[in-house]
Amino acid sequence: MSELLHNPEKLLKARMELLQTIGKDKQVKESDVSRLPYLQAVVKETFRLHPAVPFLLPRRVEGDTDIAGFTVPKNTQVLVNAWAIGRDPNTWENPNSFVPERFLGLDMGVKGQNFELIPFGAGRRICPGLPLAIRMVHLMLASLIHSYDWKLEDGVTPENMNMEESFGLSLQKAQPLQALPVRV
Repeated sequence: MSELLHNPEKLLKARMELLQTIGKDKQVKESDVSRLPYLQAVVKETFRLHPAVPFLLPRRVEGDTDIAGFTVPKNTQVLVNAWAIGRDPNTWENPNSFVPERFLGLDMGVKGQNFELIPFGAGRRICPGLPLAIRMVHLMLASLIHSYDWKLEDGVTPENMNMEESFGLSLQKAQPLQALPVRV
């Protein structure tokens, strides 16, 4: 929601998709999500920039491994930095910008099959809550956008919103979003 309020043109685009696909007076249903490609792109872009867990579960190297001229010895414990992967300039154009359109027409999911986008991890250690998270995030975001206009607290504009993050076991905004829902 923070990225959409920070980028009001993206919020408007998502709202227009919802109005055109679902209509004004209907409630968003889980079955509607598959018909909302821009909303899906917004969620993927948000997961790319702000994975819930910046470092995935530690892994142990099974054998001596050479990577880019460096040897990683057997039994070394390594961490995968999902946050850095999502902002890698070798993979993503304008990596620090919120650009949901980059995912339109791109067959890239968040289930670990594309190592450029792994907010839930991959392989045997993928997040077991992934199916529920995917369903709930899309449905909740669509419902919040479709049911309400949003107003930032007094004195805050999209341009001066604090988008800094606080790192820890999970990633969160350093300063919580304070926005008021206004019934549409």
